[in-house]
Amino acid sequence: MRTRLRVIGLMSGTSCDGVDAAVVSVRRHGIALRATLETFATTPYPPAMRRRLLRVAGGAAVPAAEIAALGGALGERFAAAVSALRRRARARSIDLVGCHGHTVHHDPAGARVTLQLGEAAIVAVRTGLTTVADFRPADVAAGGQGAPLVPFVHAALFRDTRRARAVQNLGGIGNVTYLPPGRGVADVRAFDTGPGNIVIDGLVRRLSHGRHWLDRGGARAARGRVDDALVARLLRHEVFRREPPKSTGRELFGEAYVDALVTAGRRRRLSDDDLVATATALTAASCADAYRRFLLPQGPIDEVVLCGGGADNPTLVGMLRAALPFASVRTTAALGVPAQAVEAVAFAVLAAAAVWGVASNVPAATGAARALVLGKIVPGTNYASVTVSGPVGVGTPRTDAPTPARGRRLAASQGRG
Repeated sequence: MRTRLRVIGLMSGTSCDGVDAAVVSVRRHGIALRATLETFATTPYPPAMRRRLLRVAGGAAVPAAEIAALGGALGERFAAAVSALRRRARARSIDLVGCHGHTVHHDPAGARVTLQLGEAAIVAVRTGLTTVADFRPADVAAGGQGAPLVPFVHAALFRDTRRARAVQNLGGIGNVTYLPPGRGVADVRAFDTGPGNIVIDGLVRRLSHGRHWLDRGGARAARGRVDDALVARLLRHEVFRREPPKSTGRELFGEAYVDALVTAGRRRRLSDDDLVATATALTAASCADAYRRFLLPQGPIDEVVLCGGGADNPTLVGMLRAALPFASVRTTAALGVPAQAVEAVAFAVLAAAAVWGVASNVPAATGAARALVLGKIVPGTNYASVTVSGPVGVGTPRTDAPTPARGRRLAASQGRG
């Protein structure tokens, strides 16, 4: 029975900036999983691909043929990212790929559907590697939000025996995982906090007429003046007040939201940099508001640990520190995991969990009726060798989190470079 898999995890986030890919060694000890990050790389999308993704994810009316073509094109790019990382890492003995795909529609509360593009069969055929994809639909089918999916892995990498931590992802959308000290995954709480970079990036694209895609280094926000009254008004939206479990996405914080924010800003005589500063402050304020409403009543927060692209924005990080005086704020890099790599690592672990039959959603976070094995498995030429381990037991899948000891070991291995 195989107890170790080397997995490449792939992540394409709401910001549409590129494909994150990580080689991760995942070990199984009974029903517990342990993970070590070996190497990581990002492959940026060319501008034309970004525009295609933004158009479809933004809700534009596009023919089915275009959606199908985009799914195929993404599959090719995911396969290319896998091949490039294998060459770079000289990692020929890869067993599995975990491919989140790219979310273009997510409506778990209304129509109860979610759609991620990126044909996993293309990845499996091009690379020969068994590929696990489509992690969200099973949780949605069980009445859950299908998000966030990473708390299972956050608990492994970042849980501490003494300090209560909030792991805040600042991708396109922000999500938080609350990790009480020394508790199991059943006590973890997680939900989407609101916009991460999505509104900031949308404003920069709009205000620069497409010449720029993000506020690099938070420079524009640093030059601008925050309109605190406008931030307070924006925070009155029901999505921020809604009790978890909850998730959100480009459906709410996309182009229409950006357009409305620009209109409101012009009425209030805000400059372009003021608008970017205000959007950055909204991200920080929505995180702080969520912690006060939904986390602090559960217990203290000693430390906030940031990951995702927004962790590289010093203006946003500074605003978060000011908004969260009750906790220290640092990035996952301080714990040994590069901030940009966390979600790619997560989908590598979730893929291994799928082939081992370990449930990896956290019903307390997503609202699903029960714990489930997530993902759809597309066999590669190595399928027989990957699946010889068989499922874990019979009946209801176990939902134990990966062990926290490996989180410390992962940090140590990364610290050695």
